[in-house]
Amino acid sequence: MNTKYMNPYLAGFLLGMVLLATIFITGRGLGASGAVKDVVIAAVHGVAPAHAEHSPFYKTYVGPGKENPLKSWLVFEVLGVIIGAFVSGLVSDRLRFVTEGGPRLRPSRRWLFAAIGGALFAVGAQFARGCTSGAALSGMAVLSTAGFVTMLAIFGTGYAVAYFGRRLWL
Repeated sequence: MNTKYMNPYLAGFLLGMVLLATIFITGRGLGASGAVKDVVIAAVHGVAPAHAEHSPFYKTYVGPGKENPLKSWLVFEVLGVIIGAFVSGLVSDRLRFVTEGGPRLRPSRRWLFAAIGGALFAVGAQFARGCTSGAALSGMAVLSTAGFVTMLAIFGTGYAVAYFGRRLWL
């Protein structure tokens, strides 16, 4: 299989340029977790509008005179990332479903760990008021102390947890 990956230094540089352009054009950095929140808000409002309009959390986002949460620029950013990833996989001939894992890790267990990790990440992103791209990358780009602390916490936690999961990959 001939995999074509972008040079990581070039990819990092281009990500920095996209982040700089985003800050310059929109006045704010990149982020993705806010899009998930917007989709949840729109779904709750679509299913139970009375509840959403009277809930202390949801009523700040929905109701008369407020814009549909799905029109948030973060929703369009995430859609662009998904479409871009699809096009990238198509162009580089890497568009296939694969579950990667070590010899001791069954695909079903890999999916379970991915779901648990994704759920923990989503909860953590809400507590931190941003995901890795919003809190860490965009925060570091504007020299925010919180951005640097967030990035250190992300990598520190990753290394600590990797110690316990590494035997599954060997």
